[in-house]
Amino acid sequence: MNYWIEDKLSRITEAFTNDYCKSIEVVADVITKCFQNGNTLFICGNGGSASDAQHIAAEFIGRFLFDRKGLPAIALVSNPAVLTAWSNDHEFETVFSRQLEALGKPGDILWVISTSGKSKNVILALEAAKKIGIQTIGMTGNNGGILQSLTDHSLFVEANHTPLVQEIHVITYHRICEQVEFNLFPKA
Repeated sequence: MNYWIEDKLSRITEAFTNDYCKSIEVVADVITKCFQNGNTLFICGNGGSASDAQHIAAEFIGRFLFDRKGLPAIALVSNPAVLTAWSNDHEFETVFSRQLEALGKPGDILWVISTSGKSKNVILALEAAKKIGIQTIGMTGNNGGILQSLTDHSLFVEANHTPLVQEIHVITYHRICEQVEFNLFPKA
């Protein structure tokens, strides 16, 4: 068991390169400015990434490390009526882009999560965001897929093992939540 955890910690440490850490700082600043300007953060992904999207939204709306004012974050995976109605009547590939068309406005941010970087509904959401004037953040791993090239701010994990990519994503978005909270509420 010791070998397993030592190997895991080593691989996580290797993933947090100087460039990756700088990208995290940039993303935290971009999200901070979004909230300061009264805009909304939208987050989406599939499967485990959908759960991560909900987790991120909960950290911003609720609290991360301390009690403070709620921040406008919406996980586009959280409304089962919208997800199932749109998917049933149209197709699942446009379930996130449709919600952005209805809710998004210039100055907002779309944060997408896809470990493969190939999820069609996530890609279409990025394309819709560009048309609306929404800044984009992409969190991916493996080879980055097309997602990496479509985002304004890429959080690309240089690993090919999906569980490891997901573990790094959790640490990454916790750090971003922590920094944004500190940026907006430095005396709390």
